[in-house]
Amino acid sequence: MTATSTPPAHTAVSGRASVARSYRFEVVKLVSQWRIRLLVLACWIAPALFVAGVSEQSTLPTDTLFGRWMHATGWAGPLVTLGFAGTWALPLLTSVVAGDVFAAEDRLGTWRHLLVAVRSPRRIFATKALAGLTVILLLVAGLAVSSTVGGLAAVGDQPLVGLDGGLLAPGDAAGRVLLAWLCVLAPTLALAGIGFLGSVAFGRSPMGLLLPAFVALAMQLAQMLPLPVAVRLALPGDAFVVWNGLFTSPAQLTQLLIGIAVSLVWAVTATALAHLLFLRRDFTNPTDDGSARRALTTGALPLAGLLGVTVAVVAATTTAAGSGIEQAKVEHSLATEFAHLYRMQTAQLHRPAVTEAQLRTSATCAKAGVQDGARGPGNDWRCVVSWHLPGVTATGSAVYQLDITADGRFVADGDGPKEVNGYFLVRTPTGDAPNPLWQFDGTVELLTTSSKTPRSAQFPKG
Repeated sequence: MTATSTPPAHTAVSGRASVARSYRFEVVKLVSQWRIRLLVLACWIAPALFVAGVSEQSTLPTDTLFGRWMHATGWAGPLVTLGFAGTWALPLLTSVVAGDVFAAEDRLGTWRHLLVAVRSPRRIFATKALAGLTVILLLVAGLAVSSTVGGLAAVGDQPLVGLDGGLLAPGDAAGRVLLAWLCVLAPTLALAGIGFLGSVAFGRSPMGLLLPAFVALAMQLAQMLPLPVAVRLALPGDAFVVWNGLFTSPAQLTQLLIGIAVSLVWAVTATALAHLLFLRRDFTNPTDDGSARRALTTGALPLAGLLGVTVAVVAATTTAAGSGIEQAKVEHSLATEFAHLYRMQTAQLHRPAVTEAQLRTSATCAKAGVQDGARGPGNDWRCVVSWHLPGVTATGSAVYQLDITADGRFVADGDGPKEVNGYFLVRTPTGDAPNPLWQFDGTVELLTTSSKTPRSAQFPKG
């Protein structure tokens, strides 16, 4: 008589690994890498040290947006860090994380072991992508929190001067700083999706690791060119720049919302293409890590088509025309900001208070000898600002040289008279203080129409 035995329950073949278990495994695997640990440590410590150190220096990064206000308020520090992060840090971080999350398995030759353990290519892709996004969000949060803590600890919770010259109360500044960091998550996700696509398409090749950084660099070079507004808004990296519209009153939200929407469309599309390529991989062949032809037809060409579609949609649904930088817009932005900063200087000097409505500030600008119809970016803008004081017959005037970049940001450099904007410092009853009218940053809203923009700024009473 032959005896039969039933294997214990724990030796029975198990089913697919759960999503939660696979996700935890992928997160632990990523965080266990020494370079990821170094990045997390750097993102949570270095920005605080940088902001605190720069805030104590006599020389400030005035070529960076809000850099000239790092001595005045702690809320300038996270915005300076955000400008640097959008240009360099975030593209490099997404390259290191998203660009390697799939390629690492190709280098180690562990795809077959992973498939045996998880038994679902779709689940593997989902958990790897979620783990990569988790680490990226952790790095972005570290940059934001660390720079904010460093700025507040070094300078304090003081009001922030916006890009229209208006003062933002500490609570308002805190909310807008948080929103600005949240807005750049959209283009970061777009770069992460491109990183996933490169990691799947190029396998163990270093091109997958470098793809998000190359794409970000190409977008930065494109943004420096005098492109039509519709093309600029269709680039997924535009939201790295247009968050500055949050720091005007009223906030310039149209371009920002378009930039976020475009970035999210790119993020979803690139991730979906990466998923499609991943499912077509032959994991039974250890030497097969992707096809160059498949990467072109399933990856590059659809994204190029997406760029063309977004350009067409933006051009058809917005008032975008030309570069968006026109004479009337420049005059309005400059006059508005000058009026706000003039009131700030008046308070510094303990002069009688005056309102924007009483000042009746206006500006007249020309570019490279073009008196009427000047347009486009350049450092050859010259403007004369005029204002009126109550009880004074003579009209005040000041000259400014403007350097306007293609994204609408400008730097106004005072060129006299010396009593108004001729010196970096002004002598106040309590000592020398930075002169807010000497040099300041501003922005021109690219999507507004010049026909609706008055030549002189109109201000509410009070």
